[in-house]
Amino acid sequence: MRFKLLICGLLLHMMLLSANWAIAQSTLAGDSLAETALGFDYDQALATSQAALGAQVGDYRFIDTGGEVLRFAQLRGKPLVLSMVYTSCYQICPMTTRHLSKVIQKARAALGDDSFTVAVVGFDSAVDTPDAMRYFGAKQNVSDQGWKLLSADKQTIEALSRDLGFLYYPSSNGFDHLIQATVIDAEGKVYRQVYGQVFDTPMLVDPLIELVLGREAPEQPLLANLVSKIKLFCTTYDPVRDGYYFDYSLFLGMLIGATIILFAGTVVVRGWH
Repeated sequence: MRFKLLICGLLLHMMLLSANWAIAQSTLAGDSLAETALGFDYDQALATSQAALGAQVGDYRFIDTGGEVLRFAQLRGKPLVLSMVYTSCYQICPMTTRHLSKVIQKARAALGDDSFTVAVVGFDSAVDTPDAMRYFGAKQNVSDQGWKLLSADKQTIEALSRDLGFLYYPSSNGFDHLIQATVIDAEGKVYRQVYGQVFDTPMLVDPLIELVLGREAPEQPLLANLVSKIKLFCTTYDPVRDGYYFDYSLFLGMLIGATIILFAGTVVVRGWH
């Protein structure tokens, strides 16, 4: 009997110790979350991100996965989609990158493979080496999609982050940061910010359409610029299949309208004579 009481007492003591340990861990976790919340302010991060619209991105020096130097100026000349990640992130950054890859494929299907560039920059400069970026790209299946996977030193990352309006803070889980992809125009200025792990396709593709098809290229003949304008107005998003297509009905409507106007103008001119 005494033996049973002793066993029960030991079990009760162990249960109390376990409960106290769990409470202590919960308290510590709560303290950690509180410190994180104090370090990262979502509203401030969003305001900083939006304030960067129109900012010129500097000509920074990066290292690609092959160990070659790449200047930011080399990425100018066409729109750029730039995403900041840290490779030791085990869930959010990989999930965001995989979704970004799906949307990029839809954008390229609508605009052409060479119409814009995609770059991923590792902002944890101590860890995100060219080898780490190469491994990250392979794990997310973007290495063979022509993406630029780039590393840089701490000073470069800090300066680039300021230009992009990208805030990040160390935390117990790695880093706290706003999940954003930045659309940069051909001149290297911040054009649009896209937020979230999983965002609607038009949020990224629409600004790319505006940049690729909406701007006039001086070196192109008038007809080529006219074709781009027609594509801009007639490229339509289909939410059912989550993709873009050229709406020939819009084109025919524009053509018929132009024909009617031309015919009416001809009749009026002849009437004057």
